[in-house]
Amino acid sequence: MGYMGEIYREKCSISTLDLDCRNHELDFVPEIGESKPFVPYKHRFSTPYRESQSTSPLWYSIKRASAYIIVMSSYSAFGKYTPQWKWLTNELPKVNRSETPWLIVLMHCPMYSSYVHHYMEGETMRVIYEPWFVKYKVDVVFAGHVHAYERSERVSNVAYNIINGSCSPVKDESAPVYITIGDGGNQEGLATEMTQPRYSAYREASFGHGILDIKNRTHAYFGWNRNHDKFAIEADSVWLLNRYWKLEESSVAYFMK
Repeated sequence: MGYMGEIYREKCSISTLDLDCRNHELDFVPEIGESKPFVPYKHRFSTPYRESQSTSPLWYSIKRASAYIIVMSSYSAFGKYTPQWKWLTNELPKVNRSETPWLIVLMHCPMYSSYVHHYMEGETMRVIYEPWFVKYKVDVVFAGHVHAYERSERVSNVAYNIINGSCSPVKDESAPVYITIGDGGNQEGLATEMTQPRYSAYREASFGHGILDIKNRTHAYFGWNRNHDKFAIEADSVWLLNRYWKLEESSVAYFMK
């Protein structure tokens, strides 16, 4: 099973993990009889999808202290009128921000990533769901997939030029911060290529880990550490102001003046 397998087995035997399904767990190989995706994943990992009125363990919601966490599936049907789309249309309006001030979304494929690896793979999902994230004032969207770290400014509706890869960021203080943190470790190596656009507040191709520390209903602190330098001080950090209970000042520096 390997070292990580042993860790997962012990952890999952005593509690649930807030997991998003990933391309690694598709296990869709029709030529050898595996004609349904995510079969091993569904049997090995327990998710509270029934409690959140979801029709699939691949998308669900869960409350963690003062945070309401919505987990989405990048590799299941998510277009209009699909089960995942219908579920989210009912899920977002019912979040009580007085009870759970922080609204966080988890998904595997990032909506915003400036690395050439997996560039714009999340674009279709972004076009569909980004307006909802802005409308309901999602605070942070966490994703993986890209083997690197990146944190965005608060932007929405970035216009991409498919030919040359340039983009036109639109500042939006109602938008979430998008954090790609797919740098926990892998065999393929890190994603390092492509110039950094203006909507990207910080990015680095290093293995690392992040911690989100929710202080109260208005303030949270996110810090990212490299794994290899052994320093206690974060390589990147940001104070986040809650989008629903936000104060007058911005939680991130203005970058388009």
